[in-house]
Amino acid sequence: MNRLYYGLCALVLLTFSCTGNKTRTSELAVPADTVDTSATAKTEIDTLEQLITETPMPRAADELFDDFLFNFAANKRLQMERVAFPLPVTRNGKTEYVEKGQWKIDHFFMRQGYYTVLFDDEQQMEVVKDTSVNRAVVEKIYFNTGAVQQYMFSRVKGAWMLLTVKTEPISANRNASFLTFYHNFVTDSVFQTESLGETVTFVGPDPDDDFARMEGILTPDTWPAFAPELPKRMIYNIIYGEPKDDTKKKILLMRGISNGQEIEMTFKQHKGQWKLTKLTT
Repeated sequence: MNRLYYGLCALVLLTFSCTGNKTRTSELAVPADTVDTSATAKTEIDTLEQLITETPMPRAADELFDDFLFNFAANKRLQMERVAFPLPVTRNGKTEYVEKGQWKIDHFFMRQGYYTVLFDDEQQMEVVKDTSVNRAVVEKIYFNTGAVQQYMFSRVKGAWMLLTVKTEPISANRNASFLTFYHNFVTDSVFQTESLGETVTFVGPDPDDDFARMEGILTPDTWPAFAPELPKRMIYNIIYGEPKDDTKKKILLMRGISNGQEIEMTFKQHKGQWKLTKLTT
């Protein structure tokens, strides 16, 4: 199956690939931690998953982890083929092995309208397109329980496989400092305002020109009008390749699954305190 055909399939199947189009904050905002359970949304999801299940995943999808993950999350048959059973699952330092008959299909973020990823810098964001990456970790970060569930994938003989699942406390995660800050940032409006940098650069659509972008500075007074709605109880993260040591910069990317529209927030740590320095919508 050639790349052009795969690209068309990917477009129809709502791949992760970014279209490069941005959106106003309000257009991407969805109720935090809410899955659309309307009859129409459920029918669309069921139809999409049936289509994906009936369509063999092209080999090209194994080149980029994002392409594989989308198929893995939506295609029940493929998921069963790409889990290394018996699967080691570690919780509280104890490892158990899940057999094929015990596995429950995990749709990851397919049932919500967006997903989130944390990057250390702009350069790291480019690794998403790196076909040489052979290791990736999908993290489910639960703020209500203080736990991070890690799904560890490796490419084995050219095919991505889920090899192990591990749960660790947020305090043990490499992004622990930022995750603690993030939870306060999204749950405390006063703390959020106090966490704005001396200058917060805003880049977004020009309201007077649908084809132009504008750039300006946000202040505490104008922030509420631009502040995006962010998930509070749980977020996802994807680590591509070997992670770096914890850094003093984080880029939070929130991307719509069906349209590739994005919200990008840049945070920097100064004297032990995280501050928002840039918002791009």
